[in-house]
Amino acid sequence: MAVTSQQIAELAGVSRGTVDRALHNRGRVSPEVAERIRRIAEELGYRPNAIGQALVRAKQNFRLGAILQSAETPTMQDVAAGARQAAAELRGSGMEVELREVQGRDSLQVLRQIDELVAWGAGGLAIASNNTADLVRRIDQLHEQGVPVVTFNTDAPDSRRLCFVGMDNYRAGQTAAGLIRQMLPGGGLVLPIAGHVNNGAHYSRLQGFLDTLNGVDDLRLLPFQPCFDRDDYAHEITQHILRENPSLACVYITSNGQRGVCRAIEDERRKGRVRVVAYDLNAPNRKLLQSGDLSFVLDQEAREQGARPLHILYEYLLSGKVPERELLYTDILIRTKYNSGDAG
Repeated sequence: MAVTSQQIAELAGVSRGTVDRALHNRGRVSPEVAERIRRIAEELGYRPNAIGQALVRAKQNFRLGAILQSAETPTMQDVAAGARQAAAELRGSGMEVELREVQGRDSLQVLRQIDELVAWGAGGLAIASNNTADLVRRIDQLHEQGVPVVTFNTDAPDSRRLCFVGMDNYRAGQTAAGLIRQMLPGGGLVLPIAGHVNNGAHYSRLQGFLDTLNGVDDLRLLPFQPCFDRDDYAHEITQHILRENPSLACVYITSNGQRGVCRAIEDERRKGRVRVVAYDLNAPNRKLLQSGDLSFVLDQEAREQGARPLHILYEYLLSGKVPERELLYTDILIRTKYNSGDAG
């Protein structure tokens, strides 16, 4: 005869709701009580009734929310396309998904979107986050309220989010450093450009790059410049550096803005002599690779980053399935003009 959660509750001396929260990591349960409940469940051979759970949830609002930052950039539009695809797939299972797009990096706007989605009835949230104190605090509050959060593309590692889906950006920065060393065997002057100073992904890519090249005598690094994901800023920065440093050999850009970099190099008649390393195989970068403006890009599987968090939340809410790891890294793919697909 199957063991029920009510039987576990009676043996543990708690409510059935406490049993559900302990077994599925939803809401606040003291560690001692949670351990007692899990031990009793294991001893009795308890297995959740997935069909029964689905029937219970079918009577409730089954809603998920997704929040993207820097939604105006080509890469985040690819991420959004993955999220929309996952939403369409989940609608067949009775799931409602609301996608919210935030322009730029705006923690206050993200907090407003979180509040609106929770008021709408979202039972779980996928968030392209920042590791700022206010967002970390809000994610922790959601955890306490039993609303799981999966971060994607950019993480909030100090928070109690369920997991993170995205690139290992530090290792990507290391990978870029290694490739540039091979690309410039005789050494040279390198300009690093980052995006937003509060974007953890951009910072990690920069830090991995700088740490790897620290102490390498034949490569000289200029101080990094922020371009805030803007092509006009990246153009101005690159043009100024080229005029001040005619020997510039390479630009490493961790964010959007690569079109401005390439345009400045062409304006200064340095195309073919200054290498450019960027991120993400989006439509504009495919063209820049094919034209020879970009030497290579490091791709992070943007569509998967948009789709996978929603499926993780669905399975977690439906059956209590916990992600196999806290950090679910997408592959670091090296793309050149020869493996970037059709430029059209």
